[in-house]
Amino acid sequence: MPIVTTKEMFRRAYEGGYAVGAFNVNNMEIVQGITEAAAETRAPVILQVSRGARAYANHTYLMKLVEAAEAETGLPIALHLDHGDSFEICKSCIDGGFTSVMIDGSSRSLEDNIAVTRQVVEYAHARGVVVEAELGTLAGVEDEVQVSAEDSSYTRPEDVEELVTRTGCDSLAIAIGTSHGAYKFKPGTTPQLRFDILDEVARRLPGFPIVLHGASSVPQEFVQMINDNGGKMPDAIGIPEEMLREAARRAVCKINIDSDLRLAMTGTIRQYLAQHPGDFDPRAYLKPARANIKALVRHKIVDVLGCDGKA
Repeated sequence: MPIVTTKEMFRRAYEGGYAVGAFNVNNMEIVQGITEAAAETRAPVILQVSRGARAYANHTYLMKLVEAAEAETGLPIALHLDHGDSFEICKSCIDGGFTSVMIDGSSRSLEDNIAVTRQVVEYAHARGVVVEAELGTLAGVEDEVQVSAEDSSYTRPEDVEELVTRTGCDSLAIAIGTSHGAYKFKPGTTPQLRFDILDEVARRLPGFPIVLHGASSVPQEFVQMINDNGGKMPDAIGIPEEMLREAARRAVCKINIDSDLRLAMTGTIRQYLAQHPGDFDPRAYLKPARANIKALVRHKIVDVLGCDGKA
């Protein structure tokens, strides 16, 4: 099966009341852990690459890793650009074999957002590639995306019809209370997603795929693992997983997961090296890191996204 677009994935997800996981990848072990979990649970999967990951790992290497994963698993896998901020980077990824791109015009005025999104859509659709747009800005830090809490904003439902109609985009990322990065909410607070905004967007865009960014849940076992082995992560809690599952039951068809993967990998490596200070074989500490990524992704697929058995 060749690398696919998300169009059929999202149609089935919307109708079935579940979401497809979009997992950020940076290297071989992360790709393997994600796709092995997806293969065992027979789940569709989106591998997504940020601008920073593409610069770090090299476009060609990443393409070959994804092609190898597809060959090994036989799963429907989509390859997606996460947070492309210009027509030029979207064009480069489209020309290089990506099947889906995100043009993030959320920091621009509505008119400028529509203009750049429409430009990307026209180029992408002529080449069989789908496009994710964004309205509203999430607080937090993820690679080059850095937005302060003061500059974040919820999506205005009254704007979504205009953007989708005038651009022809295929899915829409909205801001309803999630945030990028591992440091989300202080202990004692109760994170709340604005389901009223989600429902109003869904009412205005019936059947249209909605995307959630910044949906990591910050697994405490990995935070503790890092802190126990020389790290200094402050106490934090993420979005409760039941809230994410509820979003998937509604109109959300794609949920992005990145920080959880980083914490699982970093925590495992820190723990291994603390317990085996004389070991210098990368395979020794990357193997358990890959296994923990796989376990985490399996949990997300089965218990949060609900997309197991949907491939």
